[in-house]
Amino acid sequence: MQPFRFPAFFVLAVTAALLAGCGQKSTVDPEESSVLTSPVAHFEFQAAPKIPPGNRTGEEVYNGLCTTCHATGTLGAPRTGDAAAWAPRIATGYDALVLSVINGKGNMTPRAGSVDLTDTEIQRGVAWLANQAGGNFTEPPTEPPTGQ
Repeated sequence: MQPFRFPAFFVLAVTAALLAGCGQKSTVDPEESSVLTSPVAHFEFQAAPKIPPGNRTGEEVYNGLCTTCHATGTLGAPRTGDAAAWAPRIATGYDALVLSVINGKGNMTPRAGSVDLTDTEIQRGVAWLANQAGGNFTEPPTEPPTGQ
């Protein structure tokens, strides 16, 4: 007794039946169709306004560069606002903290990985970040835009 085999015409008939509707107009209402195929969520990324190098405040420097590690404590970075973690660092002084950012320290790359970060912006960012944990540093002022 031979095992059962699908005849070639059966395979052709199934294939033809599946392809029979190709090229015909859909009977689905276009409005209904767009609802059925629309995405579940919509994300829109907006670029932050470009602030020329040299004019960023300490908070803007922090939000643009430092939050990645300091907000979460990633790679051993002291968390923003954690007075116990920052106390020994603050005790080394403002200039030492600024040099740590300029030269890099631990897992932090020099200039926090931003080649356009000016020394004054680093000073502002250090003052802002350290002050969140009890430091009492004065953030250097930003300069008004030229022409005003």
